[in-house]
Amino acid sequence: MIVVAGEALIDLVPRGRGALADLRPALGGGPYNTAVALGRLGSPTAFCSRTSYDAFGEALLDGLRGAGVDVSGVQRGAEPTTLAVATVGTDGSAAYSFYVEGTADRLFTVPAALPAGTRAVSFGTCSLVLEPGASAYEELMRTASAQGVFTALDPNIRPGLIADADAYRARFASWLPSVSLLKLSEEDPEWLGGTPREWLAAGPAAVVITHGGDGLTAYTRDGAEYSVPGEKVDVVDTIGAGDTVNAALLHALAVQDALSPEGLAGLGASGWNRLLRFAARAAAITCSRAGAEPPYAAEVGAP
Repeated sequence: MIVVAGEALIDLVPRGRGALADLRPALGGGPYNTAVALGRLGSPTAFCSRTSYDAFGEALLDGLRGAGVDVSGVQRGAEPTTLAVATVGTDGSAAYSFYVEGTADRLFTVPAALPAGTRAVSFGTCSLVLEPGASAYEELMRTASAQGVFTALDPNIRPGLIADADAYRARFASWLPSVSLLKLSEEDPEWLGGTPREWLAAGPAAVVITHGGDGLTAYTRDGAEYSVPGEKVDVVDTIGAGDTVNAALLHALAVQDALSPEGLAGLGASGWNRLLRFAARAAAITCSRAGAEPPYAAEVGAP
């Protein structure tokens, strides 16, 4: 079982370019997209979050169930669902503004235990910023790591949500000893400061950085560096691409029985190249269609 912990929200996705384009509600949130992508790829997956009883909350749970994701551990509340309004630029890249005050996912509390058979837990995005839920997710991350569970982190920085940048950077650094695999987009290091080598020295066994259409690079604790190019595709938008990379990496590591620091260390050049190419292929499929629509196993092939 791979557990994905974090927010589920509604993306209001523009039907065209520009600030006043018509908006279409779509199921979203970085962790939510990761869970759906894992389910579609065929990994046994559970979602760990808190959702609203409103119509959006019900639709989010239906989307997870449709991907085969276990939602039995999802907490519920009467508060409204978080909204994220996307604006798509001329190159297909997406920027977001968020409506998060008083929403259901912010009130997440630490579960009594992870599901039986949990091999990995994935964290990221808004859920690690917005209190009081952020402290609960942080506690879950530290507890899982202390229990020997593989932990993956994608901070997926949204500067507009972070009131105190220096405090968040310090908090990010404090997570690293509890992280097995750190994944970032190429914009994240620019905002966070630091380098892959510095982060590896603090705890993770590997760091993966995405470069949009130019591919991915992995850095490992033994000093190695592996890069693959992106898959060429006609980009509709990039919504959910990074989340698909998260899912593809975790799924492929599970298939290779490498969900451990030792497993990452044993991949070698051929293993990392196969892993990164699989993630690039999956992300390209997501970019080829509107909204966060990650691929199914039959579309992306074997890792």
